[in-house]
Amino acid sequence: MRKDAENGLVQRSLAAHSTIGLICCALLYLICVSGTALVLYEEWQRLEQPGAPEMATIAPASVQRAAQNVLQREEGSPTTTHLYVHLPVPSLPRTTVTTDTQAFHVDGDGAVVEPEENAWAEFLLALHYRLNLPATIGMTLVGAFGAMIVALSVSGILAHPRIFRDAFRLRARRWDEVATVDWHNRLAVWTLPFALAIALTGSVIGLFYVTAGGLAYAGYEGDSEAAIAPIFGDEPAENAAPAPVANLVPALEYMAREFPEVRPSYVILHDPGTVGQHVQIVGLHPQRLIFGEYYAFDANGRFHGTAGLADGEIGQQLAASVYNLHFGNFGGLPVKIAYILFGLALCIVVATGTFIWLNKRERQGSGAPLLRAGWWGLVVGVPAGLVTTLAVRLVIGNEVAFVPIYWATCLLVLVGFVSRELAQKRQN
Repeated sequence: MRKDAENGLVQRSLAAHSTIGLICCALLYLICVSGTALVLYEEWQRLEQPGAPEMATIAPASVQRAAQNVLQREEGSPTTTHLYVHLPVPSLPRTTVTTDTQAFHVDGDGAVVEPEENAWAEFLLALHYRLNLPATIGMTLVGAFGAMIVALSVSGILAHPRIFRDAFRLRARRWDEVATVDWHNRLAVWTLPFALAIALTGSVIGLFYVTAGGLAYAGYEGDSEAAIAPIFGDEPAENAAPAPVANLVPALEYMAREFPEVRPSYVILHDPGTVGQHVQIVGLHPQRLIFGEYYAFDANGRFHGTAGLADGEIGQQLAASVYNLHFGNFGGLPVKIAYILFGLALCIVVATGTFIWLNKRERQGSGAPLLRAGWWGLVVGVPAGLVTTLAVRLVIGNEVAFVPIYWATCLLVLVGFVSRELAQKRQN
């Protein structure tokens, strides 16, 4: 009886594993491929604009000049509600000033050099984050697929009781269905901790809009900013009366003096040019997974405290660690290389899973050659679309409609594989 129950669990788990995999295989593969490429997000930006000025550090006075120079380019008085100064860090040693409408690279003296032109990197980010869909719909969908990866991992383990015992049994030289199954199972085992970490953190990031919106509706009368304030801190009351642009120099000097172990990565000026303007500095903490801590200052550089992401409640620290853990933004190049290798393995696991199902159908006498050709087209077309759009960016320039080019490339490759299969059927 006990053995029958175990066999029943295995069969039900295998059926659930196959069903979930088939439902989400195409988009799941796209998310895995784009996520693997996105690990090199900063490197793609540097490839797109190799001539942008780079520096190891920038003086506080130069940051102030850079902010003022960019604000002067706003139409009339400053109209942007936020101004961001990306400070040079090892992964992206550039200073870039961004408003609600424009972004510019600046040199070490704070002079504007050229507009930021990293449209392909932003396209890749949007593809992975939200599948080029509207933010709420796309991120929710991607977050749901993260949950599906967890379900696939758990059901896959339950469906193969010997999966850990056979962790190093790889019959790769056979080049047949057995090798496909072995590659699928072995890579799934070897990447299991990575897959679970990526899936869980991806779910948290992707479902942020839904959870924050639900929390705001349930407990904060629809105020989303108030709902997330316990985690990321709240903002002072707005006062739109005109005022001179805030002085960023005292805040940066305070950080260097009082927190020498913390490396500022962003300066955020809220509501610039108003009485209610205030400053946040995002500081990187070495040997920590958190993306940073928020250090709050008023317009005159007086320190008002931190949000608590580095030393606050455990929930705050966990929330601040999700992003870096998901994208591998810690540990420098060795961690990025590891994430790329594990990401490629995860792509292979997803791709071979569908091939295993197709092979099973053929053994049962109900093969689907057109479906197999279509899957081959998608497996090849997804990365081909990324290569094509990147080539277009490098040859033509920044102002290119990457989204239609990408999806058209994927469709053309898929149609090509299906057409070849139809031609072979006609010949036979």
